[in-house]
Amino acid sequence: QVQLVESGGGLVQAGGSLRLSCAASGGTFSRYAMGWFRQAAGKEREFVAAINRIGSSTYYAHSVKGRFTISRDNAKTTVYLQMNSLKPEDTAVYYCAADSQYIKTTPSYNDWGQGTQVTVSS
Repeated sequence: QVQLVESGGGLVQAGGSLRLSCAASGGTFSRYAMGWFRQAAGKEREFVAAINRIGSSTYYAHSVKGRFTISRDNAKTTVYLQMNSLKPEDTAVYYCAADSQYIKTTPSYNDWGQGTQVTVSS
């Protein structure tokens, strides 16, 4: 079990940027593949980005490719999501997730953070 705490969400204008952070504790961070998901009001949780244990492989949803970048700092036990060129449709609660075995592009990770709200105004 690993504890995950997201931060960095907020209200931004369309075209702006935010950097989300997810701090992990209670586990060996380098053993976990990490992912970011989001859930807009009234919609199901969807995949945003994922990164493997050492940061050598990343995956992105088509909707965010070229705008968002996932990265990790294993020394700081933190994963990041840099979000640029934000659009109103990016508005959602963003969740950090950890999996002890595999990098995944589906919401089937072992552990989840509490989420952080991102709101993009038009």
